[in-house]
Amino acid sequence: MITIDQIDLKNKRALIRVDFNVPLNDLLEITDDTRIVATLPTISKILEEGGSVVLMSHLGRPKNGPEDKFSLRHIVKHLAQCLDREVQFADDCIGEEAFKRSSSLQPGQVLLLENLRFYPEEEKGDLDFAAKLAKHGDLYVNDAFGTAHRAHASTAIIAQFFPGKKAFGYVMAQEIENVGKVLHSKEKPVTAIIGGAKVSSKLSIIENLLPKVNHLIIGGGMAYTFAKAKGGKIGSSLVEDDLLDKASEILLKAKKQSVEVHLPIDSLNADAFSNDANTEITDIMAINDGWMGLDVGPETSKMFKEVLLKSRVILWNGPVGVFEMPRFSQGTKDLGAAIVLATEGGAFSLVGGGDSVAAAKQFELDERVSYVSTGGGAMLEYLEGKVLPGIAAILD
Repeated sequence: MITIDQIDLKNKRALIRVDFNVPLNDLLEITDDTRIVATLPTISKILEEGGSVVLMSHLGRPKNGPEDKFSLRHIVKHLAQCLDREVQFADDCIGEEAFKRSSSLQPGQVLLLENLRFYPEEEKGDLDFAAKLAKHGDLYVNDAFGTAHRAHASTAIIAQFFPGKKAFGYVMAQEIENVGKVLHSKEKPVTAIIGGAKVSSKLSIIENLLPKVNHLIIGGGMAYTFAKAKGGKIGSSLVEDDLLDKASEILLKAKKQSVEVHLPIDSLNADAFSNDANTEITDIMAINDGWMGLDVGPETSKMFKEVLLKSRVILWNGPVGVFEMPRFSQGTKDLGAAIVLATEGGAFSLVGGGDSVAAAKQFELDERVSYVSTGGGAMLEYLEGKVLPGIAAILD
């Protein structure tokens, strides 16, 4: 794996694909700068080694060309504060003015280009557009793991214009390394926690992980599909009836591969999908009509904790309840606390996937696990075993 540590950076313009797709409020202020902060070590390394930096990113999903609310201009001030230096801005990502700015950069200077997705050619993976972008740099660095699963011009197509002069930034390198610790771990036991609403969205992940893990914890809405597949009575709980046979097949596959599957044993149920609903705790296989399971019960949390404290490697992908509602957050909170406890005992823990990361932050656990992925969709596809275009382009 070639990173910026292996290439000469002095007096070079490094064109870096970053993921500055950060949330903005109605005043166009950044509400979460995690993705910006994650890229700072890569940018700083290049500047310290005597290079200059041209940053390119997308922001949001503009539909018809430039829109002010999606302009990366709103990122400049905060980025300058993070880097403690001036950040120049080009109000286009291609064009004469942008090229004039990038070609005149001096060592230690930083230029941010305007939103790549103001051009439809970016998402189409257009070769000519990629060639124009490539004019901004002497070398290419991909540090945007969150977009690595997209074959866009700036993530996959552009790399061919930098033979021998392309590398991973630290975010990309760390993501690949840390996911690899789960997928290729020599330490045992390995436990994967797969939660979330639907089995359908996690099917490929589960099937790819089965040969690699010793324990599989299943929680969230998807657990009720498994419970029904086993003959349980699940009331009005979320279920994918068309996947009942598939759920049974997964349980059979796991048994054949000596993977212990841990399904919830009790469930916190509500008579409405509301934080103010009436609640009761029952066996997950015996939920009354008109009631829906919205969180795991206390006995399940104890069982999950026992499994996690014996684990050496832990992957957490998906909450085990509707944690956004305070009354149905305890199961996910307890799960996160157990992962932290296992981590403090020497286990390696990786949190990945948007909802898991949101839960870890909400319960202030993100600083207490081994690694939190910034990847979202890219992380999920990587766990599915797919080849990510943004990674393949650097390795090619």
